[in-house]
Amino acid sequence: MGDEALSLRVLDTLAGVNPAEWNALAAGHPFLRHEFLHALHETGCASARTGWQPQYLSLWRDGRLEGAMPLYLKSHSRGEYVFDWSWADAYHRHGIDYYPKLLSAIPFSPVSGSRLLATTREARLRLVAACLELAAQTSSLHVLFPTEAEAADLASAGMMLRRGVQFHWRNDGYASFEDFLACLSHDKRKKIRQERRKVSDTGIRCQRLVGRDIQKEHWEFFARCYNGTYRAHHATPYLKLSLFERLGETMPENLLLVLAEMEGKPVASALNIFSPAALYGRYWGCIGYVPNLHFETCYYQAIEFCIERRIPLFEGGAQGEHKLARGFSPVETCSAHWLKHAAFADAIEKFLERESAGVEHYLDELNERAPFKKA
Repeated sequence: MGDEALSLRVLDTLAGVNPAEWNALAAGHPFLRHEFLHALHETGCASARTGWQPQYLSLWRDGRLEGAMPLYLKSHSRGEYVFDWSWADAYHRHGIDYYPKLLSAIPFSPVSGSRLLATTREARLRLVAACLELAAQTSSLHVLFPTEAEAADLASAGMMLRRGVQFHWRNDGYASFEDFLACLSHDKRKKIRQERRKVSDTGIRCQRLVGRDIQKEHWEFFARCYNGTYRAHHATPYLKLSLFERLGETMPENLLLVLAEMEGKPVASALNIFSPAALYGRYWGCIGYVPNLHFETCYYQAIEFCIERRIPLFEGGAQGEHKLARGFSPVETCSAHWLKHAAFADAIEKFLERESAGVEHYLDELNERAPFKKA
């Protein structure tokens, strides 16, 4: 690899990696923390049995971790949020195996952030070269939601870039929720106030539990809500109660649980993961339908929390044009892709060119519908 003192290892577990060294590379991003990723593996949520076989790349110098890349051998495309089902189907129709494929991502979480964990660009480029070499043993390599600098490095190495759209809320130094509302257009401001009032009029009250305030009974209720959301969509939940409880023990400072109660009994909950730099809305559920409760529990409570803590960014998760009317703005996202099969790679490259033009047009359209007052 050009530097004899730097060695490469492929890891199928983080058990032997010093958490402090790993977290130094993660640079405070909660979804990249050793505690988060290792918990996914140890509880069986992201494991070979569930189609998420860890194949982490790691760079070492004199026994010390110098670089790393979260990497999985995937036997399906579930839990990724950058959809390649049509690609897999095309492979299948032509009698070619699409799985296993190699994927660099945070399992079940469409959050942006570093995927090439290194302190120097030289180390990042070595990780890129190594993951492409490893991918040659599979059908393809996919790197989801990397930073723009990483995307540029991946593109320079021959990977195709794919664009998408998410909706993020930005804290413009608001002093209060009302201060935030004052920046919105009249109709959007009125709509949000009406939604919050309708929830309040039902007698529902929300509390925000942080870290150690989240007790065993809260996790049990949240898991009930989470499982119910997946059942309502006729899907199998990815995550387990044991994972939520473990995160509560190992990284409580990064957890916010919004609990909605009526007459002292919980009726809905939403889990957020946060750092001083950003809050990420992740999972929610309720045990009975209440109009507008989703918006209150998942959006407005989280926005108030960001304002109180002066957190500059709230990533609300994948998709959801309805977020636009509630103060979120459209943001372009990125992923990088490499396919070993030359003919399919050529076809997908042409598809991505057309898709990117559509994304650009879609962003322009969304920005025209921005909820904020016109200058």
